[in-house]
Amino acid sequence: MTTPSPTDITQLLVDWGNGDKATFDRLVPLIHKELQRLASHYMRRERPGHTLQTSALVNEAYLRLIDQKNVRWQNRAHFFGIAAQLMRRILIDHARNHARAKRGGRAQNLSLNEGALATQEKASELLALDDALTDFFGGLSNEEAAEVLKVSSRTIEREWRKAKAWLHHAISKA
Repeated sequence: MTTPSPTDITQLLVDWGNGDKATFDRLVPLIHKELQRLASHYMRRERPGHTLQTSALVNEAYLRLIDQKNVRWQNRAHFFGIAAQLMRRILIDHARNHARAKRGGRAQNLSLNEGALATQEKASELLALDDALTDFFGGLSNEEAAEVLKVSSRTIEREWRKAKAWLHHAISKA
């Protein structure tokens, strides 16, 4: 079997986005290997003994991709960028659920005012961090991100350096 060209994948994505549900069955074998590679990349960054397996991450990403409504896929880079973001969100949700389960037995009593203040401060920090990661961490290579954003690779590299510096500064203050 020959390797499909990015144009072939893009056309299948466009057809699928236009409502051709049967196209997804032809698309899955063509994208599966790349989704496995992305999932493996993310799982290598996780702690040893992580309870989520690579195949489970890919399967959950498939489920969320199928639920995408009204998406007009621009090209394969756009698709894999969305898939990478979904995988990152799956891992974040998994970590939150794991941490929530661990904390369940050690709940602290706070007044409503204390709880509201702490929640607002943490929420704004987490939202800022999530926004920054979403903006600069799509799972795309610099070239793919440049193609999707219609800017040069050097611009992507420059923005990535700025994002890392900002994140380092923000974390070191905390």
